[in-house]
Amino acid sequence: MEQPVYHIPALLAETIAGLAVKPDGTYVDVTFGGGGHSRAIMERLGPAGRLVGMDRDMDAWENRLQDDRFTFAHGNFAYLKNFLRYYGIDGVDGILADLGVSFHHFDAVERGFTFRADAPLDMRMNRSAAFTAQELLNSYSEERIADVLYLYGELRQSRRLAASIVKARPLSTTGQLVDVVRPLLKPSQEKKELSKVFQALRIEVNNELDALRRLLAQSLEVLNPGGRLAVITYHSLEDRLVKNFMRSGNMEGKQDKDFFGRVNTPWRVVTGKVIIPSAEEVERNPRSRSAKLRVAELIACPTNDKK
Repeated sequence: MEQPVYHIPALLAETIAGLAVKPDGTYVDVTFGGGGHSRAIMERLGPAGRLVGMDRDMDAWENRLQDDRFTFAHGNFAYLKNFLRYYGIDGVDGILADLGVSFHHFDAVERGFTFRADAPLDMRMNRSAAFTAQELLNSYSEERIADVLYLYGELRQSRRLAASIVKARPLSTTGQLVDVVRPLLKPSQEKKELSKVFQALRIEVNNELDALRRLLAQSLEVLNPGGRLAVITYHSLEDRLVKNFMRSGNMEGKQDKDFFGRVNTPWRVVTGKVIIPSAEEVERNPRSRSAKLRVAELIACPTNDKK
């Protein structure tokens, strides 16, 4: 029987080119998953190179690379700096983050990431974590559920959706959730809006945006001057954070300019224009359709204490 694909890496060639892998460099793939990006990095490393593959989902352990230059770290990339210190790594030459969920998460229907099958309301990327989508939906106030749906799903009907969810509680399965929200969705937009509902809940359960903010902030501390940060995003909330950070050095995108009007930023943006998949890639890998790649290089500046 053919095994299901764990994950097909998006924008693989473009990402590896953006990282400009040095044979003797040290790199970290903070979303190891199926290991596709990591394998491509490893192919470009020499004997002195080193790669850390990090993932909060312990299922990724099964895909670890059998190579002395590779280290698998089970954890949340929000704590990247601590993990690198634990493994005796003072600085890295590249950080890769392929955000979002993988084929594996959708295929493992019992984990509740998809509305296409009835399953427990779970949605945890780290199955050892206690907080689930079921607890969220059954314990949050109506106002708080509405905020989650509006802020993380950008759903205009968030208040009506939240009211219906609270009225139908307790909920325990994805099928029950779909039955509750479906009457409030436009039939022509049903799949898109269901995806947004599930996206919003997943982001809240896994605290994804806060983790991304912490990763970006720590990249300034762990990257060596000249090191590169490559991030693949799949929705506007992630992409806005990454774009602002790479352009200005902060999450808000506030630009501090010098006397001559030049922006004071620790980054040189490598991808002047966001990189999106080719039509050929989207045909091979439909999940890539919404992928956006941004790459920046850390330059030596007062905000970076690595000289």
